[in-house]
Amino acid sequence: MKVEQISVFIENKSGRLAEVTRILGDAGVNIRALSLADTSDFGILRLIVNEREKAKSILKEKGFTVSKNEVVAVEVPDQPGGLSGILQVLDSAAINVEYMYAYGERCGKNAVIIFRFDETEKAIRTLVDKGFAVLEGERLYSM
Repeated sequence: MKVEQISVFIENKSGRLAEVTRILGDAGVNIRALSLADTSDFGILRLIVNEREKAKSILKEKGFTVSKNEVVAVEVPDQPGGLSGILQVLDSAAINVEYMYAYGERCGKNAVIIFRFDETEKAIRTLVDKGFAVLEGERLYSM
């Protein structure tokens, strides 16, 4: 029930983001979701892609620092308060959300949110026990 995400460390200067996306596009890697966080000197580009190993390998070959980690994709009711309901369940279980971002496509009538938790296994158990749909990575890579 975990999703593999790659993180790319990029200098915070013009053209670096375009370069990463060009490299991936030229390699036939499809970006399914992304998030970019920056500081004054560098950025962290977090990506869900259809071919994780290929993306990681090609970006490393091009001199980028790349890591792979696990996140969790959760279906969120696409209605007012939908996200709040999930966050309240997590708060009640004392689970911290380190970061989150939206997935580009809907799953039926629901939105999909990518989460990084401080206690991933506990978060998954809590969400499933409360009836939330936690998605398999393979489903996201090909949506």
